[in-house]
Order: sequence, then C-alpha cells, then structure tokens
Amino acid sequence: MNSHKVISIRNLTPSTYVIRMEKKDFTFRTGQYITLGFSGSIDRREYSIYSAEQDDYLEVLIKEVEDGLLSKRLKKCKPGDELDVDGAFGHFSLKDDEIKSKKFMFISTGTGISPIHSFIHTHPEMDYTLLHGIRHKEEAYESESYDPNRYILCTSGENTGDFNGRVTEYLLKNPVSPDTICYLCGNCHMIYEAYDILEKQGIKLGPIHTEVYF
Repeated sequence: MNSHKVISIRNLTPSTYVIRMEKKDFTFRTGQYITLGFSGSIDRREYSIYSAEQDDYLEVLIKEVEDGLLSKRLKKCKPGDELDVDGAFGHFSLKDDEIKSKKFMFISTGTGISPIHSFIHTHPEMDYTLLHGIRHKEEAYESESYDPNRYILCTSGENTGDFNGRVTEYLLKNPVSPDTICYLCGNCHMIYEAYDILEKQGIKLGPIHTEVYF
C-alpha cells in the first residue's frame, strides 16, 4: 500500500466527483480497481480507475452515498492530503490482441461508466459503441469527452438523452451484431437483464464481460 497526494477534486454533480491523485510509479491495466482510504485509517473502499493508463495522474470517480462515511469524507479532500492506495486489482480488462481488430459494445449505468472511461481514453482507436444509462442528464459524467458518434445516452427519468428509456430497452430495439465483444458495468439488475438480451441476440457467452456495481 502506498500513499498518494491529492492533486484536485472535480465536482461533476452535487453528489458525484473525481479525485485526481499523483500517480508516482503506480501501474495498472485499464478496467482494474483500487482500494482507497485515508492514511492511518482502516476504512477502505473499492473504486474503479477512471484515468487512462498513459495519464501522468491517477483518478477515481466517486458517488457520495447517503450513509457512506468514506465517500462523504473523501469529497472534502484538499490538494496535498494523503490517501492510501492499494492495488491494482481485478480482471475486467481488454485483451491486447482484440483491441485493434474487434468491435466493442460498452454498456454501463451510473458511475459504472468509470472503467469504460479508462478503456476508451486508453485506447481511443477502438471500434466501439458506448451505451450509458442514467436517470437525469446531469449524470452523464463528462460525456463531452467521448466521440459523439459512438456515445448513446439513455435517460429513463426524463426525455433529454439520445434515447428515452433504459439501456435494456435500447438493446431490445437495437440488436447488437453477434460479432461484437460486450462489456457490462453497473447495476446488477441491468447486467442480468442485458446479459439475457445479448445472449438471445446471438452474442456468444465468451465475449460478454461483466463488472457489478451494487
């Protein structure tokens, strides 16, 4: 476990923010996560890495949880504060031999966009479509950083996105090509439902990768 200084806090909504920390010699594969906490405290939480592999800083996207002590404390961090970082962990990652030769569908809900953000900004040359499901448009976290021709915003709480409804409703109306590799990240109910839809559309089980955000 190593200590990393906070560089900045970037507020995206009243409850969601990005912590940028010094990277030091930390290495990871895009799609992995870290455990994060204050130095000297045993309270730790897992957060997917939001930044790209080639960035000279380390970022995580965090949503403040109503009864979450750590997410509330982290939001009050100041530049220069020390945070303990452990990792990287996890196997929700891309295969090197597929990045330039395959077609990808990234499906996420809420802050489940975090590892997908890292995927795309690490490998912007990928042939991908990004489907992001949220309730309100303010939750389209830094959507301007994606190629608008590859980003589809699904808003279920208001008619402000590219599609009014859930990502699963979009998938039912817009079948995915069977030769697509799919990555699903977000709410467990979305993942179970989307998995079934994709399977019925002919996506082989091998190319469907999942990461559950409870």
